Amino acid sequence: MTHEHGSSSSSCSRNPFDVSHRLACEQLASIIDLRQQCLRSSAQYIGPNEIGIDYLNQSYHITIGDCRIQLEEGGAEAPLRDKILILHYFTRAKGTPATGKSIAYKQLLGGVSYFCAFSQRAIAPLVKNFGKSPELLMKAAANLGGHEANHGDVSITVCAFPRVPVTLVLWRGDEEVPPNGNILFDASIPDYLSTEDVTVLCETIIWRLVRGISSTQSSGRLGTFK
Repeated sequence: MTHEHGSSSSSCSRNPFDVSHRLACEQLASIIDLRQQCLRSSAQYIGPNEIGIDYLNQSYHITIGDCRIQLEEGGAEAPLRDKILILHYFTRAKGTPATGKSIAYKQLLGGVSYFCAFSQRAIAPLVKNFGKSPELLMKAAANLGGHEANHGDVSITVCAFPRVPVTLVLWRGDEEVPPNGNILFDASIPDYLSTEDVTVLCETIIWRLVRGISSTQSSGRLGTFK
């Protein structure tokens, strides 16, 4: 997600995500062939001013004219960061088929440089909250439509978007080696999300999983969403 910084104090005080959202809405409005872009992203073409798209096991409606994004069920407005991710996915989608080849974050453009931040924002909370109790990951992932995968000791794949599977991997560790984890993607993901968007998406997924089990776990163990 691209942030812009102005020189005035008013610009500095503005939510940086507002600029990203405005630019994403402009990209949405500039799409000439909406039907074709729906095919590329596996979204549903509803009409010339409306599409439907699935995100983290929920269906959303996007109204093109006012760039409104609402849950199909209940009509609640999507949070700002989710709006930006949804718009970036839809407008960036190239329709590239899944390769079946898993890649790690460091294999993304700029991934090596940003891996430390990615690890702190996504991998570390994954391991902290689920590493010693990986069965909780399986339970929490059900709310996001996750299914079991074949990596590590325990792994689940969540279809964040129709063409963006995200696989969370855990190794239990033992008395000498602490639990560890990783997050994997299909090699086609750069054709759908930027590296920065991948970071935000993974962070979002992890903390939704954490919140999904927070009612049955102590707040001290689960930490706080930032």
